[in-house]
Amino acid sequence: MTTSSPAFSDTAQIPRTQALPGAPGRLRLRTLIRLRWFAIAGQATAVYVVDFVLGFELPLVLCLLAIAASIVVNLSLLVAYPAAKLLSDRQASYYLAFDISQLAVLLYLTGGVENPFTILFLAPVTISAATLNVRHTIMLGALACALVSVLAVYHFPLPWRADDSLRLPATYLLGLWTALLLGIGFTAAFAWRVAVEGRRMSDALAAAQLVLAHEQQLTALGGLAAAAAHELGTPLATIQLVANELKRDLPENSPYAEDIELINSQAIRCRDILGQLTMRQDAEDAVYSRQSLRHLMDEIIEQYAGTSVEIAVHSDGEGPEPEIWRQPEIIHGLGCFLQNAGDFAHSQVLALLSWSPTTITISFYDDGPGFTPDILSRLGEPYVTTRPRVTTRSRSSKNRDRQGRADEGLGLGFFIAKTLLEHTGGVVVYGNANQLSLTPSKPSKYEHICGAVVSVSWPRHLIESSKTGAQRAAVDEQKGAAEE
Repeated sequence: MTTSSPAFSDTAQIPRTQALPGAPGRLRLRTLIRLRWFAIAGQATAVYVVDFVLGFELPLVLCLLAIAASIVVNLSLLVAYPAAKLLSDRQASYYLAFDISQLAVLLYLTGGVENPFTILFLAPVTISAATLNVRHTIMLGALACALVSVLAVYHFPLPWRADDSLRLPATYLLGLWTALLLGIGFTAAFAWRVAVEGRRMSDALAAAQLVLAHEQQLTALGGLAAAAAHELGTPLATIQLVANELKRDLPENSPYAEDIELINSQAIRCRDILGQLTMRQDAEDAVYSRQSLRHLMDEIIEQYAGTSVEIAVHSDGEGPEPEIWRQPEIIHGLGCFLQNAGDFAHSQVLALLSWSPTTITISFYDDGPGFTPDILSRLGEPYVTTRPRVTTRSRSSKNRDRQGRADEGLGLGFFIAKTLLEHTGGVVVYGNANQLSLTPSKPSKYEHICGAVVSVSWPRHLIESSKTGAQRAAVDEQKGAAEE
C-alpha cells in the first residue's frame, strides 16, 4: 500500500538544542591541594632515601627549602580559600605553573635531566590538558619544555657515590632531552583530545535528555488539559445557574434578556467543549497511546509537513499491520530522520514500513546526493553535521530562516535521534541506497530514489502493543462516545 504526502514546511522544525557550554571552573582547589600534598610527600621521601638510606650527597638544605615552599603555598591556599572553590582557568594555570617551577628547582639541585624523576614534568601538563583550555595548556607546556631545556645544560651534579664518578654521554643526554619534550607534547595533546571528546559526549547526551524531556512534556499536556476541564466545570456550572436565575427574574421585554441568554448559551457551549475534552482524554488513555505504523507515520508527516518535497509511504509486511506503543522517543527520532531526508531530497522521499513475525522496520530513502564518504564514516557521533554551508545572500527570504538555523546547527540532530531510538531498543543503520542492502528492499517503482537511506529496526515484542478482542471493543466504544 502506497500513498504520497507533501513534506517539510519552513515552520515545521524539530526543537533546537544547544550544547551545554564548557564552564570555566572544572578544576577544584581541593584537587590541586591534594595532588600537591602527594607531590610533597613523594619529594620528601625521595630526598630522605637518597641522602640517608643510599648515602648520596645532596644539597639537603636547599632541597628542603624547595619542598617547604610547596608546603607554605598549600597552607596559604587552605587559609585563604575554601577547599571546594572552583578555580578559573587562569588561577589553575598559575598554581600548575608554580608546581612546574618548584619541580624544576628541585631537579636543578639533584642532577637536572640526568635525574630520572624529570618524568614528573608530565603530570601538571597532563592535568592542564585535561581540565583547562588550549591557550593555558600551551603556555604551561612551553614553560615545562623551556625548563627542561635549561636543566639539560645547567644543574648540580647528579647525586652519586663520592668514590665513583658518573658521567653520562652527551648523546644519551640529548636523547633524554628529546624524549622529555616529545613526551610532554604528545601526552598533553592526547589528554586534551580525550577530554574534549568526553565533554562533547556529555554535552550531547545532556542535549538528548532535554529533547526527550520536551517531548514528554508535550505528551503530558493531554493529562493537564483533562485536569483543567474538571477544575473549570464548577465555575461554569455556577455561571450557568446565575444566568438562569437572572433570566427568570428579568421582565419579559428587558433589554438585558439577550445578553443573559448569550451568557447562558456560551456557558453551555464551554461545558460541552470541556466534556468532550474529558471524554477524549479518557479515550486517549486506551487509544492514543497505541497506534498503527501507518498512523504513526501520518502523525510524523503532519508534524513536520509542508509542500516542498513529496513523501511516498509504502507498507509491506507479513500479516496484519502491527500496532505499537506511542513513544515520544520514536516520534522525535523518526521525525528528525524524515526531516533530514526532506532537507536533502531533490523532489521525493520514500518512507518504507515493513514488519515480519519478529521485527518492525521503518526506512527513509531520499533522491538527494547521499552521504559523502567522510561524513558517513563519522555519522552518528555528536557535532558531525551533514548540512552544507550556504551563504545568506544566496537564500530567498522564505528559506533564509530555515536554512540559517540549519547552518547554525551543532550536528546534534542525527546523534540525538539515533540515541533516542536506540533507547527504545531500535537498531539504526544508515548509508547510501546504492551501497547498502536492506531487507526488505524498496519496491521496484521507487528504484529512482537512490540517495541516502536511514533504517530503524526493532524486535517486535519491544514496541508492539498487543490487545485482546474485548479490549479492542472497549476502546472502539470509548472512541465512538468521544466522537459523539
